[in-house]
Order: sequence, then C-alpha cells, then structure tokens
Amino acid sequence: MDLEQLLLELETLPMERRRFVKGMAVGGALLGLGMLPRRLSAAETTSSGPQIPVLRGTKFTLTIAPQQVNFTGKVRTATAVNGHVPGPILRWREGDTVSLKVTNHLAESSSIHWHGIILPNPMDGVPGINFAGIEPGEYYQYRFDVRQSGTYWYHSHSGFQEQTGLYGPIIVDPLQPEPFAFDREHVVMLSDWSDENPNTIYAHLKKMSDYYNFNERTVGDLVRDIRDKGLARTWSDRSMWNRMRMSDRDISDITGYTYTYLMNGQPPAAGWTGLFKKGEKVRLRFINGSAMTFFDVRIPGLKITVVAADGQNIEPVTVDEFRIGVAETYDVLVEPKDDRAYCVFAQAIDRTGYARGTLTPDPALTADVPDYDPYPILTMTDMGMDMASMPGMKGMDTMQGKGDMGGMAGMQDMKAMKGMAGMQSMDHTAMRSSGRKNNRRGPAGTGSDAPIIHAKTEFGPQVDMRAMSPKYRLDDPGVGLRNNGRRVLTYADLRNLYPTPDPRDPGREIQLHLTGNMARYMWSINGIRYADAEPIAFTYGERLRITFVNDTMMNHPMHLHGMWSDLETGDGRHIPRKHTVIVQPGSKISYLVTADAMGGWAYHCHLLYHMLAMFRKVVVSK
Repeated sequence: MDLEQLLLELETLPMERRRFVKGMAVGGALLGLGMLPRRLSAAETTSSGPQIPVLRGTKFTLTIAPQQVNFTGKVRTATAVNGHVPGPILRWREGDTVSLKVTNHLAESSSIHWHGIILPNPMDGVPGINFAGIEPGEYYQYRFDVRQSGTYWYHSHSGFQEQTGLYGPIIVDPLQPEPFAFDREHVVMLSDWSDENPNTIYAHLKKMSDYYNFNERTVGDLVRDIRDKGLARTWSDRSMWNRMRMSDRDISDITGYTYTYLMNGQPPAAGWTGLFKKGEKVRLRFINGSAMTFFDVRIPGLKITVVAADGQNIEPVTVDEFRIGVAETYDVLVEPKDDRAYCVFAQAIDRTGYARGTLTPDPALTADVPDYDPYPILTMTDMGMDMASMPGMKGMDTMQGKGDMGGMAGMQDMKAMKGMAGMQSMDHTAMRSSGRKNNRRGPAGTGSDAPIIHAKTEFGPQVDMRAMSPKYRLDDPGVGLRNNGRRVLTYADLRNLYPTPDPRDPGREIQLHLTGNMARYMWSINGIRYADAEPIAFTYGERLRITFVNDTMMNHPMHLHGMWSDLETGDGRHIPRKHTVIVQPGSKISYLVTADAMGGWAYHCHLLYHMLAMFRKVVVSK
C-alpha cells in the first residue's frame, strides 16, 4: 500500500487512533524512501535518530524563513530557524557576551524573544514594546551579557509565528560546578503543531469557543451519572452548571482534534529517542514550547528528581509526575537501573493526545506507551467557590481538590445567583473570609492577605465569571492530577537552593484579575483588554508584590519580561525564582518583583490565543 492510499484510509479511523497512525505513516514512509525532513537532519552522540542541532559559542547567525514540514501526512509550511523546527539549541556560557544576528526571510515582520533571559531592554525582542521588529529582508543584531545559567528557550513575539514553529531551546552552562551530579543530559522540548492556519484556529475560537472540544457531556454521560449518583443528585449537578452557562469540561481551548503533540520535533508514533547506560544519572531539561498546551509528564518505572524550575536551582524534590505549563522549564534527574527502555510520556492536560520519547540503552529497544488518565472534570474548587461560606452549603468544602461534586442537594440555594452568567449582581468583596487582617504588605514569602476587590471594569459582557472565594492552592497539583495515586510536583514543593537574593518585604501590592468571557472568547486583565489598557507603573528599585486572582476556569501561565517573579510559597528565606507562573482556575497566587530593569516590558498570559488581549505593558522608571 502506498502512502497516499494509507492516508486516505486513515480518514475513516477514530480521531485518536488516526492521529497515532498518521505519525507512524509519515515517519515510516519517509524512512522507507531513505528520506528525512530537513528539520530532522542533525544528531548528537548521546541520542539516537534525528535530533535538534546544537550551536555553541558567542556569535550566532540565525535566519527566520518558511520551511516545508510534514508531521501528519500532509506537507505544510512552517516558520523555521536555520531550516529547523524546533530551531537549533543555543548553548551559551554564563559570563559571556553573546551576539546574535537574526535575519528575516519571511514576507512579514518577525522577532525573537529570549524567554527568561535577563537582559537590556532593547534586546528583549517584543515589537511595539522595546523594538520595532525585524522587517522582511532585514536583520537585527542582538547583543547582551549572559548573567545567569540554566534551561530557557526562545520564540517569536510576532503574530502567531510561535505556533507555526519559530521556537527553540537555550541552555546556559554555569561558571561554577552544578550543585548536583549527572553523567549525561538531554533536552526535551514539548510543543503543539496544527496543520491549520493559526488565523483559522483563532477565527474558529471566536465563533465557537468550544469548537475543538469533543469531550462535552453526552446522553451517555447523563445515563451513567443517573446510574452512579441517582436522578436527584444528577439533576442538581447539571442544573447548577447549566444556570452558570459553563461547562465542567472546558479544560483546553485547542485539543488533539487539530493538534499533533511533538517531543523534540517528533510526532508520537515516531517518538524521540535518548540514550543512556545502565546506572547512569541522566539530566533531562524539559521545556514547554507549545502555544496552548499544558503537559503532564511521567516516566513509568522511574522516579523523577526535580532540581531546577525555570532555569533556577531548587532543593531537589523526588516525584512520580509533574505538570509543565506553557513556557515553563523543569530540569530533572533520573537514574535507570535496568538495561531496558523507558517511555517519556507527556499527555496533554485534556487527555486528547500526547508527546512521547524513549530513554533506552539500545535504539532497538522500545517501551510501552501508558494509557491516558481519565478526562479531567472541573469542580467547584476550580470555580473559586468556598462552599462552606455560602448559605445552605455547609459541608460542601469536602469536595475541595476532588473530582466528585458530592453533596449537591443544597444547590437550590444557587438559584439566588440568577443564572450566574457572570454573577453580575454579586458584590464579591462582601464574600471575603472573616478574620483577615487588612495588611497589604505582609512579610516576604507569605503571600497576600489583602481583600479581594473587583473593579467596576470587571462587570459587564466581557466577563462571565468572578471567583467568589479564591484561595492559595500551592499544594494543589491541579485538575486531572488530584488523588491519582502518584506523587505529583506542586508549587508548594519549590524552595530555592540558595538564599533569597532580595529579602526585603514588599513596599506595595498590585492585585490583577485574570478575566474573560469564555463563550465569546474574550480575554482581559481586570476586565480590560490590552488595546484599551494603561501601562502598569513600577518604580525603579522598589520591591513589590503582584497578586493574581484567576476569575476564569482555565489555567493561565503569566510571564513578566525583564525581571524575576519570586514565587511566594511560605518561606521568605528561600523564595523560588520563576519567569512564568501558572495561575490555577478560581485561585490566587502571589510573587515578589524587584523592579531593577528600566524601560517598558511585556507582561502577559503565555497562551498564544489569549495573549492578544490578556496583556499589559509594564514601565519601570525612577
């Protein structure tokens, strides 16, 4: 059977099976013809098969250009760096000055942002914020001192180019020896690819926000719920969600229906392969370079010791699994004891697909791919509701952190919320927990105890939800990972390996609400989209606290350019430093910022299709 016939037959297969076989068909057909796409041409000695090329040194020449690729059986045009998707690994050294000449061969303006790298303002690479962009046929000379070490990445900050392939890893080797030992390392870059044009994807979402969601409740689910819970409780559950005009299955905007999930540029059926020798300690540098996808990562048969988060060393934490949000990086150590293959399994948060690789002592060995976990179901916890504080809701807090919506018999009291389509009539400042100290400047590391205040701009058709009782949930692994029988990394586990560089208590606090209208696919901060927003002012040298309140039912990875986000996890002496902070649905989270970088900086949700509106400019001035 030739490739064309095979691909035609695939159209009749169910989506998940079709996606797996399509990857196999493409990889097998190309290898059978003795061909590989140009993006897969380079290899490293520590790995088997096609790998991401590595560029080392202090001077780099990078070109941005269209490149034909084939991830799914269909040839499409990607946006590549030096002809590769992902782009080459850039290997720098702490203390060096790097120079990067970036030339744009696209028909449109482009850019590269060095994500997580602390650098001078004109080098940050965000058009309209700190430079004009790189016009077609032109180049831009980036030059800056490398003042840190660790695992980072780069990507376009122009339009939807990141979705079409313009991203790649950055590894910065330290001047001093690492605080942990390892025998070899691999970079593991996760991403999502669609054969659809990103503008088409965005248009679909604007017309129908659940366009890619094929896991909404069905008649079969109703029958099963009635069987398991009884008619009264099922009716109560469904009535509540219907009155809110929300779905407990809105996990991801974009799913495996259109996405193929890649590991180091390889689709699931082909898979990436990394080699090891029995007894070696292997460092894996995980980077989530996807546009929209959170991944839950595990390696069945191996414990995972997390040693760095967002490029910064932490006190080692041993887990079975970790969730990596869009734009985050985690460095982990694994120590295979047996001469066998292990599957590196990264399932999408909505369980509609996965990326995978194989750690193996022998390229001929393979590892079984584990089954998906059950499809996640959002709970009242993810809506930011403290049920115990609501009339008629005592005892409802037992559902916190659980998938079961148990005890819904009292939900008739929800009728007072008038449909909850935005909870428009409710003054949520009146629902604050009693007994709080009105102290907006608590000690560094402890988080905020300031009252939650919803501004007038958060009321209107642009906002369809406001969290009633958002709480810190640092020890919550998140929807789909709670009580799964595995030890899952949480933010509460993160503790800086070194003393906090700036131990000052914050002098002031800024509270920012992540807002939106899911049905209309409208995103904002404090109910205001970026086009209508004033910049946020920081004073040079100040230490301030940012508290995010997530008034939506989605995870948002928030990224502040130019400065570290010092995540408050309870210990002010060893605050972990991050460049991207995940704000869970219906929760709040706080971090400290030292405003030590003059100029204008981007501040935004890193979900690409949210970024257009859930964005602010930060201006640091004296």
